[in-house]
Amino acid sequence: MALTYFFRDRHTLEHAINHFMPYVSGRYRIAIWDAGCAMGPEPYTLAMLLAERMNQLSFRSVRIDATDSDDTDTFRKIIDAGVYREEEINRVPADILAKYFKPAAEAGLFRIDDRIRQRLNFRKHNLLSLQAPGCGYSLILCKNVLLHFQPAERVAVIRMFHDALGDGGFLALEQTQKMPEELNGRFERVVCDALLFRKTG
Repeated sequence: MALTYFFRDRHTLEHAINHFMPYVSGRYRIAIWDAGCAMGPEPYTLAMLLAERMNQLSFRSVRIDATDSDDTDTFRKIIDAGVYREEEINRVPADILAKYFKPAAEAGLFRIDDRIRQRLNFRKHNLLSLQAPGCGYSLILCKNVLLHFQPAERVAVIRMFHDALGDGGFLALEQTQKMPEELNGRFERVVCDALLFRKTG
């Protein structure tokens, strides 16, 4: 299970959006894959950041496939409901919190706005199946998973990401990882202070 929280590593997400926006300009279908989404904080964070940067029409073109192995069968329920405890959202900037979260029926719980929730599609998925849940992705995030894999498994999974990306699409990895030498020529690094890569080859 990938443990994460809202607005974790915002620096990398902002870099990804800065490069991603010109790449998807004018598209009617914008597919993103968050691999290892846990209970949804990362893909929801990305969706909120995109909502801040895109007009309503463009934002409605976004589909985020949020996947995880979900051994407990709880992630889908949490992500679909979009309801989180107050302590889970305490890192969300105040302006974003006010705009995209509303108090839920039960005290101490907050629900994400439908405009954001509707952009996410949760799917149970095991990365080591090496079968991507889709293709033609403009952006893939995998930021707290690969450290749990063996080196050969990491190579195989990142090769799958390469195949699942559209030409010139972007891949964001966790800061603890490096692009394996076996994949030289398949990606180019696009910033020096985050692990954000663009598909080549």
